Amino acid sequence: EYLLYQALIGAWPTGGAQAAQPLAAFRERVVQYMMKAIKEAKVHTSWVNQNEPYEAAVRDFTLAILPAEPEAPESGEPSELRFTAELGRFAQRVAYYGRWNSLAQSLLKLTSPGVPDLYQGCELWSFTLVDPDNRGPVDFEQRRQLLSALRERAQQTSASLLAHELVESSEDGRIKLYTIWKALGLRRSQPELFTRGDYLPLTAGGKRAEHVCAFARTLGSRSVLVVVPRLIVGLTAGQERAPLKHEVWQDTWLAIPESLRAGSYRDVFTGAVLTPQEVAAGGQRGLLLGDILSTFPVALLEEVDARPSA
Repeated sequence: EYLLYQALIGAWPTGGAQAAQPLAAFRERVVQYMMKAIKEAKVHTSWVNQNEPYEAAVRDFTLAILPAEPEAPESGEPSELRFTAELGRFAQRVAYYGRWNSLAQSLLKLTSPGVPDLYQGCELWSFTLVDPDNRGPVDFEQRRQLLSALRERAQQTSASLLAHELVESSEDGRIKLYTIWKALGLRRSQPELFTRGDYLPLTAGGKRAEHVCAFARTLGSRSVLVVVPRLIVGLTAGQERAPLKHEVWQDTWLAIPESLRAGSYRDVFTGAVLTPQEVAAGGQRGLLLGDILSTFPVALLEEVDARPSA
């Protein structure tokens, strides 16, 4: 039962085309998922030794808590309608934070050592369950059109304004497509750095230091910095707000080691140019997180120029 609730939270339609999906189709997907899950768990049934009464009970329970048609819950409504209303509200909150976590995960995957792999259809938010659900057709034409529109918009306005627009409309998934597009573009422009470059973990200081994950990819005198937030519910004190600006990050800073000789870095997503400065006692050189993540919830900083060697 707990597994079922977890699956419902993870796959619940919360926005865009997902929300428009008929609830009857959704619950059929969940039934197929549960049949596969209980058989492969091999606790009460399996593919080889099937326990039909148990499978029927799981199927009936799943269908009973999910009505075929959504309705606004009112006092006196059937319990399954009240259940789905509460489930929907909770899933919406989980999905909000999940978007920022998804962007962080995507950027880490695209920039860490190794070759990044993107599962089909995951260029946007994906709420698919395991097979057969995740074997369904992917609307690649929709993704081509969205990418084309992003490219066109990027030519019409500043990167900073586009980044702000995508954060405001994050529910539609274009922000993830934009993150992937820009990160892969940087990989293409600097293939040696990402295929042969070293990995250098970066440390943070300040009140929100535990909420930062950052590293540098370096090759010779060249470097690229990757910065993402973590544990975002705690970072924002449970408020549904993007992990942006000094109000959220307060005095938190990212240390830039002396071995990184870059004079300035440009954010691939926003176009902002940041220059390391003294951020802590003892002459510690770094960047404030409120500056790094001022407009966009993740950062990919490419070197603009290098300081002369001592």
